[in-house]
Amino acid sequence: MRYLNLGVLAHIDAGKTSLTERLLFQTGVIRKLGSVDAGTTQTDTLALEQQRGITIKAAVAVFINGDVQVNLIDTPGHPDFIAEVERALSVLDGAVLVISAVEGVQAQTRVLFRALQRLRVPTLFFINKIDRRGAQETELLARIAEKLTPAIVPLGTTRDLGTRAVAYRPFDAADPVHFAFLIDRLTRQSDAFLAEYLADEALITPDRLQAELAAQTRRGLVHPVLFGSAITGAGVEDVIAGIVALLPTAEGDPTQPAAGSVFKIERGAAGEKIAYVRMTSGVVRVRDRVQFGREGEGRVTAVAVCEPGGVVRAAGVAAGQIGKLWGLNDIRIGDALGTTRHHADARHFAPPTLETLVVPARTTERSAVHVALAQLTEQDPLINLRQSSTDQDTVVSLYGEVQKEVIQETLRRDYGLEATFLESTTIHIERPSGSGEAIEVMGQPGNPFVATIGLRVEPGPLNSGITYGLEVELGSLPLSYHKAVEETVRRTLTQGLQGWEVLDCRVTLTRSGFDSVGSTAGDFRNLTPLVLMSALQTAGTQVFEPLHRFQLEIPADTYGHVLPVLARLRALPQTPVLHERVYRLEGLIPVARVHELHLALPGLTRGEGVLEYAFDHYQPVRGPAPTRPRFGPSPLNRQEYLLEVVRRVPGRATNAGGADGR
Repeated sequence: MRYLNLGVLAHIDAGKTSLTERLLFQTGVIRKLGSVDAGTTQTDTLALEQQRGITIKAAVAVFINGDVQVNLIDTPGHPDFIAEVERALSVLDGAVLVISAVEGVQAQTRVLFRALQRLRVPTLFFINKIDRRGAQETELLARIAEKLTPAIVPLGTTRDLGTRAVAYRPFDAADPVHFAFLIDRLTRQSDAFLAEYLADEALITPDRLQAELAAQTRRGLVHPVLFGSAITGAGVEDVIAGIVALLPTAEGDPTQPAAGSVFKIERGAAGEKIAYVRMTSGVVRVRDRVQFGREGEGRVTAVAVCEPGGVVRAAGVAAGQIGKLWGLNDIRIGDALGTTRHHADARHFAPPTLETLVVPARTTERSAVHVALAQLTEQDPLINLRQSSTDQDTVVSLYGEVQKEVIQETLRRDYGLEATFLESTTIHIERPSGSGEAIEVMGQPGNPFVATIGLRVEPGPLNSGITYGLEVELGSLPLSYHKAVEETVRRTLTQGLQGWEVLDCRVTLTRSGFDSVGSTAGDFRNLTPLVLMSALQTAGTQVFEPLHRFQLEIPADTYGHVLPVLARLRALPQTPVLHERVYRLEGLIPVARVHELHLALPGLTRGEGVLEYAFDHYQPVRGPAPTRPRFGPSPLNRQEYLLEVVRRVPGRATNAGGADGR
């Protein structure tokens, strides 16, 4: 059996979950089609998903076609749950990007396709809802070529488009027109195939052309396009055939050491942690002791594998399969299993741009609410839970208001806890304005820690996050001390001079020293924030606010009412395009003002305005920089920081017998 781990992705309401349901029905996994509206689909199993009619958590369903088992991962389409999509991307062999034939290429469609391209995930396009009035074919193909990629290969056409009688007709590879189109498209993408064609075009048969199409699709050079309707079933058989014939199957050797990637965490009925893992090689069996992440290790107490019809308990999960593991209590999303352990910190989408303060309805439940939110953070690390040192305030990061409502409802349904989520505020970031250095030497007055640390802070490349380097010899400190400094640097920079996370920053260790008897890793963890923030104060920081790129469709006669509101909200619209008495505008708007635009739009446009948006970039804040309350001991106030952090007898610091690396 070969395995194909397939992602189904789409903008919300494009029909992604309906396609998943139809694929399972057509392949005999289910006997009756479920409905998103009725909450009866196989993959939307959460009560909140059924109630709202949206996918919130990624889910796995399995079907078999020939000798290929397709592990189908249904992902959320709503932008508030983009983090679920991000985690699924790491385990995909291929993807189907669903686009509505009526709404066309939408904001989230572009965000998703850019991520798939960055990760080189082979992708098919499925144009859904061809049975709906207003469905497009030729115009939509042009829009895909313009907005997504020109390297598309339509594999068929439609008849009776926009009616319930619609049908999909695949092209015949031997048809001269389609044959010529394929030759032109595929030779453009491959010099080797072009040379083969020029050497002897008679050797390029329809079968050879189909083989080249599959090869280029698997390499991500071209993207086949299929049309259909998940509701009527039109074209879905061709989608199944295309998935199996054109996308790569998983390659992995079950005889090799066990290796895999964790892409989802959930809690069982008894509160136990369950890890979803995609295996890339080897086998993980019950009672195996496995390594994960950077330093994690645990014994597997139970295993289940995803098969057609559901998840079944098994003795082990092997290369190519997706399974669930019990017993690994410290495992996290992004952890890799096996000897090449790591934690995947790379982000493929923008981080959350909103945050909210969570206030328990009963003060006696403050701790319980924090514990529950911490468990939800296991399932969604980008929630980024923060809590003050006095346990009085809990803040969570968000992608949007729908996500906030879902978290609030999850606390109530799953944990029996009532809490108020205050008005969301925008998350800003800080970037260094210049370069700054600082040093603390052990044994000198004012330094109670048995450590010497020198750090330099300077701006890094745009979108580089935090980079850390050394100007001292690696052997100048024990490895654990080096790790303590680097980890503390990254943690400390989550709160800059104004309280916001510092990004696009390069930090360099310029000097180090320790006492072979008296130093501990704790000395380096406690001293690093003082040195780092002193260097950052010298460098200075600038605060940036997030901007969304928006798409707005409004009736033409309401343009004069909408434009002043956009100006008031500091939006920067581009020149509008008029299409059949509808203005289409694109532009930029501060994240902080999007909610206001949402509220105002129905009244301005008689309820006919349509707004879509996605994160674009950060821009410098104009005027006074906003600040964010600090959590925990502040190294910006040396006296208060030392009073709270130092837990040793004064005078312990010494420089006797130490080593000083430069």
